[in-house]
Amino acid sequence: MAKNGAAAKRADERPEPLKAKAYEKELKKLHVELVKLQEWVKREGLKIVVVFEGRDGAGKGGCIKAITERVSPRVFRVVALPAPTEREKTQMYAQRYFAHFPAAGEIAIFDRSWYNRAGVERVLGFCTEDQARRFLKVVPEFEQAMVDSGIVLLKYWLEVSEAEQTRRLQDRVDDGRKLWKLSPMDLLSYGRWYDYSRARDEMFAATDTKFAPWFVVRSDDKRRARLNLIRHFLKQIPYRDVTRKEKVKFPKRQKPGGYRESRHPFKFVPEKY
Repeated sequence: MAKNGAAAKRADERPEPLKAKAYEKELKKLHVELVKLQEWVKREGLKIVVVFEGRDGAGKGGCIKAITERVSPRVFRVVALPAPTEREKTQMYAQRYFAHFPAAGEIAIFDRSWYNRAGVERVLGFCTEDQARRFLKVVPEFEQAMVDSGIVLLKYWLEVSEAEQTRRLQDRVDDGRKLWKLSPMDLLSYGRWYDYSRARDEMFAATDTKFAPWFVVRSDDKRRARLNLIRHFLKQIPYRDVTRKEKVKFPKRQKPGGYRESRHPFKFVPEKY
């Protein structure tokens, strides 16, 4: 009987990184479905909130870009709030997020959210332990109120390994196009891997509820993570194809009616390419 040898994959072995061609092929199909979902959300007046959380370098921005690059920003709104202002620091903690909740026919995607309090604020000392624990106590009631109001709430945690996080952050240092992604907070949080692990575990224990569960996406392979997340997202919202079916026919253009091209000295951009 022939032996399988070292080339045989173990059951727990991760698949090879997804090739770009295969990724683009599958992403194109999912983009079509996202457009169908968009039209359904508009027609039915759905209100959807999608929360993206995870460690620095986990791939949140790439996933959000993959979701939104072929749909309308009027329906898929991305919310990425900066650090709170001095005024906002005096408000009820979640108050500044309320203004960004969706109206009928909208999907609000939070690139980090109120869960900052359970993660970065707690680990880096921007809030007290008492504030963090009170947040974890009340947030399920807050999210229950969201769901009861008709909001579809989806929460995704992108899970990246230590080695892959290091590789991605180093890539930001080495590539001038990505250096803007590396903030002082990223450097501070990098050294506190296990503090973040403890904070994540306690957050899950307190807020992974039946009405608003956490969905974990393994993101060491960015392409697989994006496809898996989008496919899962689409399955969470029952929808039908209500996109336009009739054949598009352009009307005839009007006749010039005496119009002559302008002689204005237009300042054209130099065409170097």
